[in-house]
Amino acid sequence: MQGDDLQQATAQAALPQLLGDTAQPSGSVVILRVLRVSLHVGFAVLLLVALVRLATAGLSPMATGTGLVLAVLLAAVYLAGTVLEKRHAGNPERFNPQPYPRWWLAAVSFLWVLLMLISPDFAWIAFPLFFVQLHILPRRLALAAIAASTALLIAAMWFHNRGVGADALQLPMVLGPVFGAAFAVVTGLAYRALYIEAENQRLAAEELRRTRAELALSQHDAGVLAERERLAREIHDTLAQGFSSIVLMGRSAEKALDAGDSVTAHDRLKTVRETAESNLAEARNFVRGLGSPELAEAGLADTLRRLCTKTEAEAAARGATLRCRFELQGTPMPLPNPYQTTLLRAAQSSLANVWAHAHASTAVVTLSFLDTEVTMDVFDDGVGFDPTAAAAAATRGDGTGVGLKSLRERLAALNGTLDVESARGEGTVVAVRLPLGTGNLGLEASP
Repeated sequence: MQGDDLQQATAQAALPQLLGDTAQPSGSVVILRVLRVSLHVGFAVLLLVALVRLATAGLSPMATGTGLVLAVLLAAVYLAGTVLEKRHAGNPERFNPQPYPRWWLAAVSFLWVLLMLISPDFAWIAFPLFFVQLHILPRRLALAAIAASTALLIAAMWFHNRGVGADALQLPMVLGPVFGAAFAVVTGLAYRALYIEAENQRLAAEELRRTRAELALSQHDAGVLAERERLAREIHDTLAQGFSSIVLMGRSAEKALDAGDSVTAHDRLKTVRETAESNLAEARNFVRGLGSPELAEAGLADTLRRLCTKTEAEAAARGATLRCRFELQGTPMPLPNPYQTTLLRAAQSSLANVWAHAHASTAVVTLSFLDTEVTMDVFDDGVGFDPTAAAAAATRGDGTGVGLKSLRERLAALNGTLDVESARGEGTVVAVRLPLGTGNLGLEASP
């Protein structure tokens, strides 16, 4: 019964496919389209031939006129079904004839029976009708309808030849319709198998398109999220640090002016101007590709050396004494731009935490070139902290507290690692490791 249910559901949907459907990108659908066109053409040719023979058969004017009217009506009903289905297939908003295929078939069959009573030439229209019955009706009902149509066809031929003699019902008059019906059944079943295959392909194609669309949307959302996170890291490590420095230096300049110390105030304002210019360059660089303008003007080592000097000045503006120095170990080698930017951002973020939170007197930035990796350690002798507790704490609501998290994300993208060693009252060491594999060094290396 499950197979019959599938066939019945297929048959109910078969009329739109039989009488005109949208193209499907598969070979089986091309075959289906050829069969549909052949069916329509065959019906039209047989009807036209029957009309010509009716007009030349010498029947009474009443019979000829009635036959012409019924034939025109049959052609109109058949054509109406094909046109309505084609229009609906092209635009689902149009009238949907889907609920009426059996009524349509009943009307066509009734007009065909009436025409057979007038002329036996209309009997041969049964052969295209066999296909229509097989595709609109469930299989068992279709086979019964084909058998009944075959019997009517034989009966009509016998009826019109009954006056010929005792042998009016001859064997070819029976075998021809029977073999024709059998051929129609076999061909119709093959058509149905092709239709089911084409429908499955269509559903699979729709599912594939839907999946691709969902995947594209998911990738787009992931890309947007990744870009937001990248911008958040850049802003935290560049603009946010710079603005913090500007605020700090501005306050220090105000205090110096209030105290009448114009030299210190001038020095602080100079630092404010330089930091603002650097921030402006960083902001413009976001548009061009998130590189560092400082690295474009000087190498990584010189940039880190300047960063240490700047950190000392910022600490002094807070009234703190911090000695920050830079050390280079090993032989420098060209590094990919992403490496240089990541190491610089790591140093900026770490030193910003040093003068803002560590209360340290000494900070050391050590850049080391080893055989298989480049490392950078940022050490301070400040108050230290508990790394476990810091990692467990969520990002603060004011947007701060993302430094170590963003740094780990930067390094993870380059297959690097970040280690933080600290304890309360024992200072802190931030250790960055980046591999020097050939695949990594192939990324836009610059000295």
